[in-house]
Amino acid sequence: MPKLIDHDQRREQIAQAVCQVVARHGFEQATVARIADSVGFTTGMVAHYFRSKDQMMLAALRLILERMEQRLLRRDQPGDDLLEVLSESLPIDRLRREECAFWTAFWGMIPTSPSARRLNAGVHREYVGLFERCIAAHWPEWKRWPKALRKQVLGSIMTFINGLTATAVTSPADWPAERQLEQLDLQLRLLRDWANGTS
Repeated sequence: MPKLIDHDQRREQIAQAVCQVVARHGFEQATVARIADSVGFTTGMVAHYFRSKDQMMLAALRLILERMEQRLLRRDQPGDDLLEVLSESLPIDRLRREECAFWTAFWGMIPTSPSARRLNAGVHREYVGLFERCIAAHWPEWKRWPKALRKQVLGSIMTFINGLTATAVTSPADWPAERQLEQLDLQLRLLRDWANGTS
């Protein structure tokens, strides 16, 4: 009896390999051969699932976003506060450091790569929507704030998390998990107090 092949699982394995290779070697060195070798596949097998490097990058971005969404929603329970939920997107353990290193490397390509800009635009909209759902679920006053104020607060939180991510990825010894969480906690409290004072 022929062996059944789980094609979705293989695509996910390749996407995970892309994350790992890019996080360790950067985009320029993330060749199809290196990606295939890291997951134990042939280059022909990788090419069977992904016709281009852009397709592989998009699959890796989607894998990271799906994992982040699963973690955020799993933590999005009564009793959890927004800090606990949003901490799921920070590089505070091995898997998240790898994901965040991939994101950071990807951001570096955006200014000079039209295809990276296109990929980022679509994924960024999903990222924004995910964070907005989390904030709305944990800050009851969110829906009472004017739309412009909500947009400003959301933008500030996302900008801070992106900056903190890039800093922690490039200087991990200076940014252990505890320090990342302290800084995010401070930013959230300051923003919430500010928004409540101006709404």
